[in-house]
Amino acid sequence: MKKFTGLLVGAAMAAVLGSPASAQEVTLKFHHIWNPQAMASVNVIVPWCEKVARESGNRLKCQILPAMSGGGTPAQLVDRVKDGVDDLIISLPGYTAGRFPSTEVFELPFMCNSAEAGARATWDYMNKHSLKEFAGTKLLATWVHDEGYIHTNSKQVKVLADFKGLKMRAPTRQTNKLLAALGASPVGMPLPAIPDAVSKGTIDGFLLPWEPLPSLKLQEMVKFHSETDPTRPALYSAVFIFAMNQAKYDSLPADLKKVIDNNSGAGLTQQIGKIWDNSQGAARKLAQDRGNTFYMIPGSELDNWVKAAAPLYEDWVADMDKRGENGKALLAEARELLAKYRK
Repeated sequence: MKKFTGLLVGAAMAAVLGSPASAQEVTLKFHHIWNPQAMASVNVIVPWCEKVARESGNRLKCQILPAMSGGGTPAQLVDRVKDGVDDLIISLPGYTAGRFPSTEVFELPFMCNSAEAGARATWDYMNKHSLKEFAGTKLLATWVHDEGYIHTNSKQVKVLADFKGLKMRAPTRQTNKLLAALGASPVGMPLPAIPDAVSKGTIDGFLLPWEPLPSLKLQEMVKFHSETDPTRPALYSAVFIFAMNQAKYDSLPADLKKVIDNNSGAGLTQQIGKIWDNSQGAARKLAQDRGNTFYMIPGSELDNWVKAAAPLYEDWVADMDKRGENGKALLAEARELLAKYRK
């Protein structure tokens, strides 16, 4: 009888251990810069988490930590995910100036005017040239935002001379260099710091695409918007990464790794690029409805800006050469990829 009872207990335990309900469940800490109402939160982060939960039978779940609510600063996200403090992050490598030099090629001025093309180009390029800069981190997607424009609260920027005397925010080292080349006084800061800086007069305006303005109500804090000729490459772009702690990924069972694999890579990258491209209209309309003033900078004027910014390409190439890379070839490859995916 004891032997029979033992067999029953053993069978019951085997049934429990082998049941889907007892299979490994993993909660991923997903830390990012946006508030829950932001476009990226609503259209990228929450849908991604819901999809991996559904496809894993709710064995993979996200603990979403919006607006840096998990602690630290935006610039620290790249180290937090590398070190395993966070399992997943979305951030801008450019927040840590000079730390990811190869990715800066896409942050040089007048490179890109399609987020989808930029996303596909960054994915190919970064997986070939930049992975060594992200040791301990698994890249799930890379992209650039839609066109970056000029938003000011004191005067409209129409020509190059209008930048003189303006304190302008930019997100990355290359964009700060661009502002200096154009005659402005650059002030580097991450996205969440902009409203306070505008309200205190620390900055006179900022460079941003349309997408993030509504979530921070920035269209209510400025009066003027200077856009660029849509047939020309945009004034600037910034690179984003969606990254996972490599050790966390490696610790997953094979079936959960497959869920992550099925929801990352070139396909997700292209999808996110399209989402950014489609984000402009609604955000721009809020500024229009408020009665803000718009100006389209013509290509003839942009030629002056391109000329003023020319040394930035030379400086980046020289910097990469000093690091043992062929800067000229990398710049040419980035441009070729952008052209390829714009077709």
